[in-house]
Amino acid sequence: DVAPSRGLGDVYKRQVMKKILSILTVGCALTLSSCEDWLDKYPLAQMSPETFFSNENELQAFSNTFYTIFPGDGLYNEGYDNIVKNEIAAEMRDGRTIPASGGGWTWTDLRKFNTLLEYSGNCKDTDVRNRYDAVARFFRAYFYFEKVKRFGDVPWYAKPLGSADPELKRPRDSREFVMQRMIEDIDFAIRYLPAERDLYRVTKWTALALKSRFCLFEGTFRKYHSIDGYEHDWKWYLEQAADAAEEFITNSGYSLYTATGPATSYRDLFASENAQSVEVILARDYNSALGVFHNANFYTISASYGKPGMTRKIVDSYLMADGSRFTDKAGWETMEFKQQCSNRDPRLAQTIRTPGYTRIGATTKLAPDLANSITGYHVVKFVTGTAQDAYNKSFNDLPIFRSAEVYLNFAEAKAELGTLTQEDINLSVKRLRDRVGMSNLILDDANKNPDPYLSDAKTGYPNVTGANKGVILEIRRERTIELAMEGFRYYDIMRWKEGKTFEQPLLGLYIPAKGEYDIDGDGTPDVYFATKGETPSTTAKLTLVIDQDILFSDGDHGYISPHKNNPGIWDETRDYFYPIPTDDRSLTGGALTQNPGWNDGLNF
Repeated sequence: DVAPSRGLGDVYKRQVMKKILSILTVGCALTLSSCEDWLDKYPLAQMSPETFFSNENELQAFSNTFYTIFPGDGLYNEGYDNIVKNEIAAEMRDGRTIPASGGGWTWTDLRKFNTLLEYSGNCKDTDVRNRYDAVARFFRAYFYFEKVKRFGDVPWYAKPLGSADPELKRPRDSREFVMQRMIEDIDFAIRYLPAERDLYRVTKWTALALKSRFCLFEGTFRKYHSIDGYEHDWKWYLEQAADAAEEFITNSGYSLYTATGPATSYRDLFASENAQSVEVILARDYNSALGVFHNANFYTISASYGKPGMTRKIVDSYLMADGSRFTDKAGWETMEFKQQCSNRDPRLAQTIRTPGYTRIGATTKLAPDLANSITGYHVVKFVTGTAQDAYNKSFNDLPIFRSAEVYLNFAEAKAELGTLTQEDINLSVKRLRDRVGMSNLILDDANKNPDPYLSDAKTGYPNVTGANKGVILEIRRERTIELAMEGFRYYDIMRWKEGKTFEQPLLGLYIPAKGEYDIDGDGTPDVYFATKGETPSTTAKLTLVIDQDILFSDGDHGYISPHKNNPGIWDETRDYFYPIPTDDRSLTGGALTQNPGWNDGLNF
């Protein structure tokens, strides 16, 4: 009745002891708008928490449910300025509304973590108790990081609350207070979690990775949003991020997966049935034998999930294979697909379909499919062999933390602090470049000649300034490319205060004129772009009618422009945070204040 050594998420849901769940997780919602008296009660026929948590088996069984907090399908299913779909994200088009309840303001998971911490003293084995307290405190830090990213200031709850507890009506604590409690939690986790690697359970190394992640976020958010006046400034958080990342790099023994060579290792890392333990620190386990699946293959080969496609802005940011800038080449703006993809960073061909693309385990060459990719830059990251193509039949593990992110956290924190050296780059970015056979990033060269493309408001990050501008831009390029479709992009834009980038056009392939196109240059026509009323004579498998099935930036030609008639809208004074639900504000009598710019009509 204890969960097996491997397996997360939905696997645990079936394996954790039903009796314990009935005792301790029924009615564990802390959401203010749904508190009832029965939340304070436990079934009379069952044990109470006061008599549980007395040994490792009980602590482990209860903590198994914590892992469901991690993203599943949502990990690869992002859609902002780098990946777009049929419907533009609400955050990019002024489509968010103030909810009555929910909207991310939910606290159910926190009650589970705090419950273990409240009753773990029932276990008299100090080593065991410390280890599972460390697990709970890791997850509490992770939980609060998600809340701070979304809402800014939030109330800190350090114990499970009953429905009549006055703490339910407390105001929000400052982000400084919450972040310092998170630091305490994660430092405890680093100290007491085991150092042995485990793909499916949190360890010391997972905790160091998380610390580097949330301290990088906080440091850069405070820097670019000019937040000061707290005891710890933005530099302090970046120092914490760099130190945690450096400890990981120096002592963890993790590296990068390179087993299949520069042309396929990056692809295979994400397509592996079982996560590659040389690089992946923590994964969400999927398993066909246990019937636990996700939807990565079907997501990219059907029109059911919005026809995701990478945008030209991001594609153009990939370097040439020799490390030079694509956007320095003559005529890059209007290059057609085959020429655009030639001699590029090998990660491009391992992230989208490029000329010569074949499915894993197959030999048939496939062109980008505009029926299933709205921009023509057809994503393939996380895609496996054809055996997993049916709806909800993918079972390759999904990485939650991997060493490549820690390398990037280290490099970015040091660059923002102004302490980055070439040796630091060699410990981090160089390793990512080495995996795909590309030349190293040279610190002095980057700062002497910042990339105009990455500096431009339409395609880059105009808020970056100072002596380290060039290398900061290069590290952002590296992060965007290396971590594409892994759930980072939206909050990277938030912490860098670059929300206005969401107002820029979301573009795809360049098509110079209507007519028939062999997109991948294999000698076979792939698509015909027709005008309304035209009956084309073509052998192409797909015909798209201009201004009906497809939009171009310049009438009957130009860049594919799927959201040409729905431009992005971003309010700099409001949109970096989500609104607080009105029911929760009302139940606290206004103790919970609303985030700036969100008018919920309440008079407090």
